[in-house]
Amino acid sequence: MNESGLSLEQRLALVESVGEEITTKEELKNLLLNKHDLVAYDGFEPSGKIHLPQGLLRAININKMIKAGFQFKVLVADWHAWANHKMGGDLGKIRLVGEYFIEVWKAAGLNLDQVEFVWASDLVKTEGYWDLVMKIAVKNNLPRIIRTVQIMGRNETDSLTASQIIYPLMQAADIFMLKADVTQLGMDQRKVNMLAREAAEDLGFVKPVVVSHHMLLGLLPPSDTTGEESTTDRAIRLKMSKSKPDSAIFMTDSPDEVKRKISNAWCPEGQATENPILEYFKYFVFQKIDTVVIERAKKHGGDLEFKSYQELEDVFVQKKLHPQDLKNSLAEYINEFLEPVQNHFENNADAKKLKEEVETLKVTR
Repeated sequence: MNESGLSLEQRLALVESVGEEITTKEELKNLLLNKHDLVAYDGFEPSGKIHLPQGLLRAININKMIKAGFQFKVLVADWHAWANHKMGGDLGKIRLVGEYFIEVWKAAGLNLDQVEFVWASDLVKTEGYWDLVMKIAVKNNLPRIIRTVQIMGRNETDSLTASQIIYPLMQAADIFMLKADVTQLGMDQRKVNMLAREAAEDLGFVKPVVVSHHMLLGLLPPSDTTGEESTTDRAIRLKMSKSKPDSAIFMTDSPDEVKRKISNAWCPEGQATENPILEYFKYFVFQKIDTVVIERAKKHGGDLEFKSYQELEDVFVQKKLHPQDLKNSLAEYINEFLEPVQNHFENNADAKKLKEEVETLKVTR
């Protein structure tokens, strides 16, 4: 048992429920068994509005990591957003969006007692930061760095600017400067986390354990793809796009807007693969509700209760549950989860003003 009162097996199970992929599970086990004052980190580029995976899923995952015994550091990557040309490269606007994101997490139930927000604009001023960036740079050739550009939400390489080449070098340095034992980011960030692991020992650091969470599907029909896809490439393809508002539910969407988006979402009858409605049940609803109720009219068989996601999926695949009934219940649950956030931004004058200012900003990719 550790200070949390949980056994090693319980702590491992919590982290494994966050990570779709863990590199490596044996290293994670050794960390949990032998090290105190564990630190995990995630980072985000402040850009535009915040959608459900960025807001609610991040809160769920961070709270699980905290329960498993980690102190959590969240990097507000304002300099990285600047390097990636977000918000027109206006650092003032980027910082405003960063404050807005933090305000959303406060209302979404993030355990703030065990979370430290670190601004990249402060971290880059730390003694030794740019020395470390340079050391990582001289250890890697340009093609190796270019292969990580997907971390910025970009697949193209011809139009990369010099700042975007520096970006992954900074992100690898962040891990070491934050003294992170574990990186807990999405599957789309896997390549740069591997870059950090490769460089760690030569630079005098312990390899960080990489806990990569699942990238949720967008609500729109999946794009056609051909050929084999790597895990990371698939994560990029399925990543929600802020440039397509109907592909995502935003944390401050109105209840009617949530219902509309879910009602129009892709959910082919009997199909479990690449089904965003089922994914929302798996990664949101069943993370917060022990017994999930799907409400149905009596003429359609009445309400159904499920104790696990797998039960729900099995019934859906057997076509014993209609997509519209699934969507209707999902909308009710999501609106229930978002109600504290919506109330906060409606009733707190400072938060409301911040939200209004952010919504006037033009989002750039």
